[in-house]
Amino acid sequence: MPMSLWRVLALLMLLPATQTTNAGVKVRITQKGLDYGRQIAIATLLEKLKTIKVPDLSGAEKVSPIGKVQYSLTGIQITALGLPKSAVGLVPGTGISLSIGQAYIRMHGNWKVQYLHIVKDSGSFDLFVNGLAITSGIGLKSDETGRPEVNIASCADSISSASVKFRGGASWLYSLFSSYIDKAIRDTLQKQICPLVAAGISEVNPHLKTLNVLAKVDKYAVVEYSMVQSPVITQSSIDFSLKGEFYSIGKRKEPPFSAKTFSLPPLASNMLYIGVSEFTANSAGFTYNNAGALSLFITDDMIPPSSPIRLNTRTFGAFIPQIAKRYPRMMMKLLVKMVKAPSITFQQNITTIQASGTITAYAIQPNTTLSPLFILNVGVSFSSLVYVTGVKLSGTVSLNKMDMTLGQSYVGPFQVKSLDKIVLMVLKMVVIPKVNARLQQGFPLPSIGKMNLVNTRVQVLKDFMLIGTDVQFTG
Repeated sequence: MPMSLWRVLALLMLLPATQTTNAGVKVRITQKGLDYGRQIAIATLLEKLKTIKVPDLSGAEKVSPIGKVQYSLTGIQITALGLPKSAVGLVPGTGISLSIGQAYIRMHGNWKVQYLHIVKDSGSFDLFVNGLAITSGIGLKSDETGRPEVNIASCADSISSASVKFRGGASWLYSLFSSYIDKAIRDTLQKQICPLVAAGISEVNPHLKTLNVLAKVDKYAVVEYSMVQSPVITQSSIDFSLKGEFYSIGKRKEPPFSAKTFSLPPLASNMLYIGVSEFTANSAGFTYNNAGALSLFITDDMIPPSSPIRLNTRTFGAFIPQIAKRYPRMMMKLLVKMVKAPSITFQQNITTIQASGTITAYAIQPNTTLSPLFILNVGVSFSSLVYVTGVKLSGTVSLNKMDMTLGQSYVGPFQVKSLDKIVLMVLKMVVIPKVNARLQQGFPLPSIGKMNLVNTRVQVLKDFMLIGTDVQFTG
């Protein structure tokens, strides 16, 4: 199927309202987005209207002064069709309107007549239909799966003028008979136009089923994009409020915090705006922490070969002598583990992540038994850079600062500060690259079908980040 406005409308409609909680994600479609959809729609509707079929017509009319005239019109085909003027708009609080004006249709066919019982005549004709106008309203309801379903709420069409040019046959008959051909074909056309428009609208419903209502992120999590309240429709945009919450796969657990209210700024230069709140980001941290995905075992083979610092008792023994004495010439393993979900905050142009965890150091015995050496309490602060790739939100983090205290020692007292360089090395060479590798894979934004985001810009504002983007559909 060619690209159509209805795919854009599918993006506008997203999902039916299901709850009344605050939104974690908000989506705005602007007039620019609607205009892009209108351009696609016209190409699609043009193809739809080209399928109009005019059956052979026949009948009898009394034509003065010759009396009864029997006629037949056959082989009627569309030779040209144009939709030069169109508009798509919003009806505040109601829905979407689509109007087409100054459209035209050119048709060609053959005619035959018989009159005075024995006189026959025939030829061809060209029909010119001008001033075709179509207005339609689009309705929305929820289907049995909880996804939106569109249908035609209203449709009207009219033809301002139609003229017939005959070829062949007796010229004096043309003007007498043209009004009957005009009326017959005009009635046939008007019976088909609105049903074809309705059919075009209904074709969006299979595409609506591609909406990523529960978008899988990875083996740990999905993000839900169900609507939490009805869309707000104004003269210039449609705003949608989506849940925007992460859940562990197969284990739905609500976080101990809720979404705050936020509003998108009055922008209109892009087709689409997506606001992603702190709640959505923090629900991701909560979900991954509960799934155990924020724990990491670090071994020496994960340290770059060029590093002079190795994960063994010799290196650590230089700072904590009792380690080298008790566990000579042994390799070590570190367990980095979050003690609680990380906290993410959005301020103007700044994204900050606060994380609290522990680092447990083990000596690896010759029989592979792990002997605990010490536990460090570590608090870190990261800055984050966020960007869009495809239809995913991605990012990277960099270390701001680190605080460290001794949680427990199994080798006697020692100065924690002496391990600052080692721990910083581990964070920068192993932990942060692992985190960035995952963040660069991104998580899916609300989307349908083969949708691409272009001309994208991400701004970090207070309490949420704002994505301004244009949209393209392919295929």
